[in-house]
Amino acid sequence: MKSNFDLQEPEEELFEHYRFDVPKGQALLRIDKYLMLMVPNATRNKIQNAATNGDIYVNDIPVKSNYKVKPLDVIRILLSHPPFENRVDPEDIPLDIVYEDAALLLINKPPNFVVHPGHGNYTGTLVNALAFHFENLPLNSSERPGLVHRIDKDTSGLLVVAKTEAAMTHLAKQFEDKTSEREYVALVWGNVKEEEGTITGNIARHVKDRMQMSVFADPEIGKHAVTHYKVLERFGYVTLISCKLETGRTHQIRVHLKHIGHTLFNDERYGGNLILKGTTFTKYKQFIDNCFKTLPRQALHAKTLGFVHPVSGEMMRFDTEIPKDMSDCIDKWRNYSISNAAEEEE
Repeated sequence: MKSNFDLQEPEEELFEHYRFDVPKGQALLRIDKYLMLMVPNATRNKIQNAATNGDIYVNDIPVKSNYKVKPLDVIRILLSHPPFENRVDPEDIPLDIVYEDAALLLINKPPNFVVHPGHGNYTGTLVNALAFHFENLPLNSSERPGLVHRIDKDTSGLLVVAKTEAAMTHLAKQFEDKTSEREYVALVWGNVKEEEGTITGNIARHVKDRMQMSVFADPEIGKHAVTHYKVLERFGYVTLISCKLETGRTHQIRVHLKHIGHTLFNDERYGGNLILKGTTFTKYKQFIDNCFKTLPRQALHAKTLGFVHPVSGEMMRFDTEIPKDMSDCIDKWRNYSISNAAEEEE
């Protein structure tokens, strides 16, 4: 005769899709509102449905959408299927490797190349390429093989990839402790007044547009972020600047620069694909259209990356050339600026 235990259906296996460790300073906030700030592409309706279905857990107990998040809560979203982001199929995609040894490698990522699988991009990513070219790469805290950090799809430039567990731990700590060196070159709308400056502001998901990040004045919302900038060259209606990251938040440079009124040139997500500065002349509009065609993405390049080698202890610093699409656009602006200056002198 079967026992009651034998007659029970096996428990359904659940997979963790998101986890958030609530910081000490968090004010009481409904969990549906909290998760809208934290989960990419989330809507309040989707979050409330997840709560109704019992998919949202706080401290391992299912909660409803009106639960008030409090400091030190552990929030998890558990679903019956594994997240697609964690399924990596190896793909034979060529990589521009600028340095490699037994512990790590440096990749110069071209624009229009997604770093890891995610919503709408489950194949053709850098992680898919890494899985093809390298075996047994260590997993980071998000279970993504080799990745110590990331840059946006349409941002070009340097990425370091760890090849061993020890290298992953050592490099990740440098990024966390802000001892790594990361310098970007950006072309932004407007004539930046100060020769150099620092932008400080917490970053979290935009309240209305879930595809954007935003700067919040409330210190309890978002993550602390600091960007240092310096003017490299002025072209009148746009400015070429250098940005050094003290922290590494999602869209940090793009959001911080928009916050101070200098949106990245041709950054569609943040409105930089519109004519934000300049004249109303048809000739000027044609010039901008040509610039957008030359550089069909945001004008941002991860130019310099520096860190201490996890094995040798040597300080390593790598530098890359600005890619052709961006340098051609810069040249157009440089020539336009020189031409305008010459006309004004006549």
